[in-house]
Amino acid sequence: MKSRKVGSRLTRGDITFDTINYIILALLVIVTLYPFINTLAVSFNDSVDSTRGGIYLLPRKFTLYNYKNILSESAIYGATLISVLRALIGSVLNVLASLIVAYAISKKDFVFRKFYSRIFIFSMYFSAGLIPGYLWIKDLGLRNNFLVYVLPAIVSAWNIMVVRSYIDGLPGSIVESAKIDGASETRIIFSIIFPLSLPVLATITLFVAVGQWNSWFDTMLYCSSVQSLSTLQYELQKVLQSTQALQMQNAFVKHPDGSGSVTPLSIKATMTIIAIVPILCVYPFLQKYFVKGLTLGGVKG
Repeated sequence: MKSRKVGSRLTRGDITFDTINYIILALLVIVTLYPFINTLAVSFNDSVDSTRGGIYLLPRKFTLYNYKNILSESAIYGATLISVLRALIGSVLNVLASLIVAYAISKKDFVFRKFYSRIFIFSMYFSAGLIPGYLWIKDLGLRNNFLVYVLPAIVSAWNIMVVRSYIDGLPGSIVESAKIDGASETRIIFSIIFPLSLPVLATITLFVAVGQWNSWFDTMLYCSSVQSLSTLQYELQKVLQSTQALQMQNAFVKHPDGSGSVTPLSIKATMTIIAIVPILCVYPFLQKYFVKGLTLGGVKG
């Protein structure tokens, strides 16, 4: 009993260690949150006033005009739908393909296991380049086609290797028991491997979704001539470019009705907030799996 009481007391060294940890964590929180809060403040501040600087946590001259200016573009809403669809479809197909291929090359009795693993690793270090990639997309007939957003991104060598590493850490006796009970490979993948791999699958889902949501360069390359296939990021990029071009002719870009003005600084801040809000809404639902997925491989069963 005496040793338990002594063990439960915090020594001066423990208190010092905990205090330093709390200070470091508080500083990390501040460093992490400040850029977002500052960007949010600039997005709600008057554009002309923002050019003076000195805006930190709160807007100095509050206004909604920056958001009204961007959201007044009719093309934004159709582009948002395309971005949502490509993020959803692209993430589902990528995760499904990663799971199936990773399970196949994780099987020790698969004859070409090492060969395909080396091919995937090789593709992670070497790329054909932009021009061959463009010609490849053109020859496949994917230009000005929604499928150009999802088909080339279905297979990701990095995601496959990550999922394979996670599956390798699962107890092999579970799969063996399922086979003895007569379960097919499809049943094993979707009824056993899939539920057990939720942490790593949620992790790559978040990575793929963020990549699909933030992508705009492929839209410019392959679908810029079709407005109905434009994405949110590409439309925001066009708004920013037009604002910068007009500012080269005038100090501030005035709205035709004289109700306000915009600058590249305010447009960038507003675009950042608009683009990041959907990801912030999705992340809390994946957080518990995301943390587990990041620690995969730390403990081997």
